[in-house]
Amino acid sequence: MVTACDESLMHQALHEAWKYQGLTFPNPAVGAVVSDDSGKILGIGAHQKAGMPHAEVLALKEAYKQLSGDTRIDAFEGANELHTFLSQNHQNRFKDLTLHVTLEPCNHFGKTPPCSHLIHTLGLKKIVIGSKDQSNHAKGGGNFLSNSGCEVIFGCLQKECDMLLTPFLCQQAKKPFVFFKLALSQNNVATGGIITSLASRLMVHQLRDRCDLLVIGGNTVRMDRPILDARLCEGKAPDILIYSHTKDFDKEIPLFSVPNRNVFIENNLAKVQHYSMVMVEGGEAMLKALGDHIKWYLIFRSPHNKEGKPLSLPEGLRHVFTQNIGEDTMSWYTKDDE
Repeated sequence: MVTACDESLMHQALHEAWKYQGLTFPNPAVGAVVSDDSGKILGIGAHQKAGMPHAEVLALKEAYKQLSGDTRIDAFEGANELHTFLSQNHQNRFKDLTLHVTLEPCNHFGKTPPCSHLIHTLGLKKIVIGSKDQSNHAKGGGNFLSNSGCEVIFGCLQKECDMLLTPFLCQQAKKPFVFFKLALSQNNVATGGIITSLASRLMVHQLRDRCDLLVIGGNTVRMDRPILDARLCEGKAPDILIYSHTKDFDKEIPLFSVPNRNVFIENNLAKVQHYSMVMVEGGEAMLKALGDHIKWYLIFRSPHNKEGKPLSLPEGLRHVFTQNIGEDTMSWYTKDDE
């Protein structure tokens, strides 16, 4: 039975996971919390990037430090190292603890060892899971733990946890996850040069590194002459689709000279279907042109006002998550019909 305490702890796991939404692609965003019988949080973690430790492992790492005072574990950052260290040094410290995790722990050997096996080795008393893992290669962690004697509860805040999985579920269904990225001043102006802080722009570059296609309007390309790469994080530059009714562009514009990149100039979005994660960047004109086709919005907002015409956001946006990025805020929204 899911309790109010379970839901409160799962909300904490969800909040941690949303900080890395998109950055973990093609892996899902996942959050985890380790707590004692009183509900006190001993460790919280989120998966941050494909190939890096999963959320459960990072939460267990923090809990181990709280319980033991042993800071040797700080020397280990890789998943295999952390699995080995925790397995060899836990000394039954976890036997009365509970793990809340937004997605069923993985049950396979991939780039990282199976989290379900580590949880079993550490002997946690109870696991509370938000979403079941439906992927053929990783599912079954909950059943493995249940059969091993651990109490397993499924379905805590399942709707909210399923929403967190949207990019991953799109990929599993071989459909693109498309979102519109906006940078706005405090008074909703989206024009007139750089709007947000370096911290926000770094986050955008990290997201570009995870995207395989970026869609941008033709007028923005002509006026701003952008490069649209991921240089701030030394990442991979996505392919570009310039949404334009005319194909006359100055090929000296920097985005055309980025190595290992395809640039398309189209008056439709057909090519989007051939990609996995697609970011649309633009202002009011792109919102009017493409807003009906997009259900997810990522808005970076500066605390400063700016001169210019305020932009009107689409109707029916529902707030999902907000965090501070430097002096700015970063917020995810979805349409009501999502």
